[in-house]
Amino acid sequence: MPTIIHADLDAFYASVEQLDDPRLRGKPVVVGGSADGRGVVAAASYEARAFGVRSAMPMARALRLCLHAVRVSPRFARYGECSASVFRLFRALTPLVEPLSLDEAFLDVTGWVEDGASPRQIAADLKDEVRAQTGLTLSCGVATSKSVAKIASDLEKPDGLVVVAQGAERTFLAPMPVRALWGVGPKTDEGLAQAGIRTIGDLASCADGQALRLLGTHGVGIRDMARGIDQRPVVPERERKSVGAETTFAHDLVDGPELRAILRQSAETVARRLEHAGARASTVAIKVRYADFTTVTRQTTLAAPSSSANTIATASTELLDQLALDGAQLRLFGIQCSKLVDTAGSQGVLWEGDLRD
Repeated sequence: MPTIIHADLDAFYASVEQLDDPRLRGKPVVVGGSADGRGVVAAASYEARAFGVRSAMPMARALRLCLHAVRVSPRFARYGECSASVFRLFRALTPLVEPLSLDEAFLDVTGWVEDGASPRQIAADLKDEVRAQTGLTLSCGVATSKSVAKIASDLEKPDGLVVVAQGAERTFLAPMPVRALWGVGPKTDEGLAQAGIRTIGDLASCADGQALRLLGTHGVGIRDMARGIDQRPVVPERERKSVGAETTFAHDLVDGPELRAILRQSAETVARRLEHAGARASTVAIKVRYADFTTVTRQTTLAAPSSSANTIATASTELLDQLALDGAQLRLFGIQCSKLVDTAGSQGVLWEGDLRD
């Protein structure tokens, strides 16, 4: 039976800011864009969360909820450095590490357990090592499957450690709201509630036919997860199909120097991310969103795969020039590079990470 850890750094961006600036420790910190425009919260410290501040919330609302919050602009390069340090510790424990984002991953530690190590002690030692080496706190869920481990890691945040013993999965899950399961979003949750299914235990009791009627083609798989059954392995490497960057403007823009400067900055960001991933792109695409939320995309194939900011910017400029903007008001611009190859020229297998703002 596998032993899987879901490791999740607590309030990652905000914790890095508090780590780097001792004046922020113990204070409500929100990381994100300015409240004067369309800025949103990228992360909130637990002190800010106590006031109801959450990720993806408009910054203006967050600062109304927590009047004494300290807003900090994100520093993605720094977060990447901290993430890399933590993942080195993960991979020192086991090569079977499946990144989910900059701040969370699954680790398969079955080999250690088969050799006699305690699952709880493995996770506790990992938490201690991350704190000692980086100053960051890690919450861990330990279970026989990915889905149960992920749910467990959320229960005692921050700095939590929850171990679900083999055979106890279904009992552990049963009283929890069905929304806690992967694959159950707000609309699905509402539909299940109308059918009288509100807890994971309720869903676990469904027969195959009922699960299919309620949840569609993936219904049996989701129902099985409600029973603690999840046979998906930890996959240490994933092919990343694209790398991109996009910017939502603080105020609507027309085509001109400011938009072209954003294009250049986006190209440089994408080029940096390609270099970080050890990849080059064969296709460059742009995305433009108008003030009325109409979205248009255009793409082109490069003469040869590239990770050059100049090449990406030139291709993106040519694509933008093809659009008849004619003074149109724009609210978003983005660049995405796809059909990636590694720097050796073959199709690349890249670590999946949070490479977007």
